[in-house]
Amino acid sequence: MNTTASLDAATLLCLGCILLVPVAIAGLALMNAGLGRSRNAAHLLVSSLSVFSVAVAAYFLCGFAFQGAPGGPSYFFVAGYKEWSWISAGRFLFRGVALDGSPRSLTLLFQVFCVGLAAIIPLGAGGGRWRMSASALSAALLAGWTYPLYAHWVWGGGWLAQLGSNFGLGNGFIDAGGSTVIQAVGGFTGLSAAWILGPRRGKYSSGMPAAIPGHDMVMVCFGCLLTIAGWLGLNGAGALIFGGSGGGNGAGIAPGGIVLVALNTILCAAFAALSAIFFTRLRFGKPDASLCINGCIGGLVASSAGCAVLSPLTAAATGLVAGAVVTYSVEFLEVRLRIDDPGGAIPIHGLCGIWGALAVAIFANNTSGQWIAQLAGVATILGFVLPLTFGINWGINRVWPMRVSLEAERQGLDLHELGAGAYPEFITHGDEFTAG
Repeated sequence: MNTTASLDAATLLCLGCILLVPVAIAGLALMNAGLGRSRNAAHLLVSSLSVFSVAVAAYFLCGFAFQGAPGGPSYFFVAGYKEWSWISAGRFLFRGVALDGSPRSLTLLFQVFCVGLAAIIPLGAGGGRWRMSASALSAALLAGWTYPLYAHWVWGGGWLAQLGSNFGLGNGFIDAGGSTVIQAVGGFTGLSAAWILGPRRGKYSSGMPAAIPGHDMVMVCFGCLLTIAGWLGLNGAGALIFGGSGGGNGAGIAPGGIVLVALNTILCAAFAALSAIFFTRLRFGKPDASLCINGCIGGLVASSAGCAVLSPLTAAATGLVAGAVVTYSVEFLEVRLRIDDPGGAIPIHGLCGIWGALAVAIFANNTSGQWIAQLAGVATILGFVLPLTFGINWGINRVWPMRVSLEAERQGLDLHELGAGAYPEFITHGDEFTAG
């Protein structure tokens, strides 16, 4: 989308990629439902629809005005005799954006799906005990404030993107497909929710964490395959809009670069799945289905930051590490930190999102300046976004308790909040089944 001659073809290609992103959203929703208990399946799917809708509405009201697009008006502070943009000065309700296929309009459409994707990620960590109304309120604040603020810094021409032009740190913070902007923001919001909600009933009744397997691995695997297809669109659109050097300043790759982006995405996912298969077999004697599938998604997450700048070889290496990260961090979180995350949102989206950003510095551009820029982006996630989202959800919990009652959890959220189960013709087992 850099030359007039290729504008039409690039616009159509970018639009096609953007319209694939909802497939990834559907895939993650199915995975979250399948990895939970059968008596909560419908609740998780309806919650996914609810938080997606609320996130889109909040982004429409004010989110995009705070995030903006490269080159738009913004508020800034001065440091070192340089102007550093910290938030956009756009107009609410998408006013002032010409919806004509221009780069700014494509950015807007892409971001609507991205913020919806970020909003459903935390549901995986809070599954089985998070009230739908509370999760929707959390999604509104995520889409209206937390996501737009960090996305502006990375994708809207904000200070992280300016680290290259203003401070000489490589090309500034690089995250073409949203390893941190979408995935880490969503994953660490899930961590905040899991901390506040506490573990599911019966998870630590005997001291050590009890295994509570997902009820439908076919649904989980099908969701994974859908997610792979949607991720090709996510990384493709992100690379075309933001993926060039200094992408946060509005430079995307040429249309022909989409081949490399798609190849890197698939290689990273495939090698992450193989890594998870190997390490779960090494650890447990047999491959674990849920960890292998989650490892594949972790590879997709890790691929996003550097999908346009990695080589196929380094993309495969990134995937190998991502699979190991998912495999070993799940046990660490459950056993050491006693954090109950049924859908694996924290290791898959949070930790692998961080790894994806670091992989850019290791494999794509190993100059000291780029290293510092990538570390600055990661430090901002851990030192600012995580405390911010924890504080927001803590405040929600004080005003509108997030967790359902123990009786509602025992009964199942399908019946308690929706009035009907996902599988009315089949028996759904209670806690005594898994405990036995």
